[in-house]
This record gives sequence, structure tokens and C-alpha cells, in this order.
Amino acid sequence: MAASEPPPAAGSSPGGSPPSGTPPVPPPLPRGAWLLRGVTAAGLLLSADVHLFLYVQGYQDIEVVGPLFLLNAVAGFVLGLLVLVWRHWLPLLGAIGFSVATLGAFYLSTTVGFFSVNETAGGVQQVTAAVSEWVALVGALLALVVERRRATGRSRSTP
Repeated sequence: MAASEPPPAAGSSPGGSPPSGTPPVPPPLPRGAWLLRGVTAAGLLLSADVHLFLYVQGYQDIEVVGPLFLLNAVAGFVLGLLVLVWRHWLPLLGAIGFSVATLGAFYLSTTVGFFSVNETAGGVQQVTAAVSEWVALVGALLALVVERRRATGRSRSTP
């Protein structure tokens, strides 16, 4: 560096790359990925809301299923927020696992029973929860595909 040049600004390094020790900033997500993350989060949050509503409306008194409904509500709210604020594949994977587990428990409860609970598949809350979980599942799967394609396409285009 010549004596007449100003020193580099704090937190920067020559060449415009981030200084060592600073994590690189990920590139922005495409609009379609954000839309799919929004759809996924909406499904998760609606499912969580239905489970919390049912928990308060009397499911809290059911021995095993009551606490599971509360856990489902908390997990749905947390995952819904994480899908929106953390640009990583882990919240999407969590959304997939959440949706599969919740749908599995719902379909068990409507067919053979789930911890001695035999549910019907026709109530407003039941249909709302099932649809929202399918929306979250499909949204998360598609978001993973879109984001993965973008990541592999970017790595192929850069030498």
C-alpha cells in the first residue's frame, strides 16, 4: 500500500471480500423461494393455531394427546417463524418433518385411533389442520427444490 492511499476501512479487506472470521453473506433468495417459504410458514402457523385452539377447548384434559397438541402448537409457531427468518434448509426440513408427523398422527386418529383418541375427519378444525399441514409439506418440499436448484446452478456457473 502506498503512503498516499488511505488505510482500508474497518471490517473490510482488499478485493472487497469479507474479512477473515466474518461469515459470507448468502446471496438473496429468488422471489419464488420467498413465496414458497411464505406459503410454508402460513401452513405451519395455521396448523399451530388450530392445535392451540383445540388444546384450550378441551384437549388439554386428554392424557397423552393434550400435551402433544400443546407441543405441536409451540413447534408450529417456532418453525413458521424460522422458515421466514433463517435462510437455511434446516427450517424447511423441520417443516417437512413436522407436517409428516402431524399428518401421520391425524390419519392414525381418524382410522385406528391414536393414544385412545378416535377422531373424525370432517370437522372444520380437522379439515383446516389437515389442509394447512399439506400446504406446509408441499411448500417446504418445493422451496427446498427451488433453493437447491439455485445453489447448484450458481455453483456450476462460477468457475
